[in-house]
Amino acid sequence: MNLFSGIKYNLRGLGMGLKTPKLLMLGLIRLFTMILITIFAAGLILVYHQAILSFMWSKPDSQWVTWLWYLLSWLLSAVLVGLSTVISFLVSQILFSVLIMDMMSRITEKKMTGNIQQPRKVPWWQQFLFLVKQEIPRATIPVLLALLLLIAGWLTPLGPIITILSSVVAVIFLAWDNTDLTPARQLVPFKERFRSLRRSLLFHLGFGILFLIPVLNILFLSFAPVGATLYQIDKSKN
Repeated sequence: MNLFSGIKYNLRGLGMGLKTPKLLMLGLIRLFTMILITIFAAGLILVYHQAILSFMWSKPDSQWVTWLWYLLSWLLSAVLVGLSTVISFLVSQILFSVLIMDMMSRITEKKMTGNIQQPRKVPWWQQFLFLVKQEIPRATIPVLLALLLLIAGWLTPLGPIITILSSVVAVIFLAWDNTDLTPARQLVPFKERFRSLRRSLLFHLGFGILFLIPVLNILFLSFAPVGATLYQIDKSKN
């Protein structure tokens, strides 16, 4: 599987999701959930923006320094909105999207193969807790890693290169967050699943590169579980 295969599977998943009523409904629920949580978090942070700024630096009396205070104010706003977006994604992913993503994966697998492969019968609440437990490292570690690389880019002369690298890391892990749904549901050990990721980095880069397109990235993210499941189905046949 190469870079273009990853792009192809993501597009196939989006097409199937838009054509299948159940998948379309779940994808739209996930889409609007992410948007609403992001708006709520951004609004909440911006409400306390002035208090945060005053805590950091009270508005100076000197007009010679005031411009710098206003520049810090705008910079702080941008940072807080970016932070709220990241926090909203993590909250949405761990508390809501993990269940919706699994449902979309199950529907896709059943539609394509006629059944859902599971190693053993376990209560639904145990499955849900297991999925949430799996989602925490999958969602938080890549985001934190990308943020650390981004900060390193600001502090070193290699800023442009590190910024690109952070984007590559982010999209690979976002893609894996979707392709890992089926193996996680089948209770494949984490080490084995991570080893599989390392062997298919180019595919995951292709699958996730569409997440870098502004605005449309939310749409691709919402229906990514479909394409990821199609990939796992085809992979199991080989």
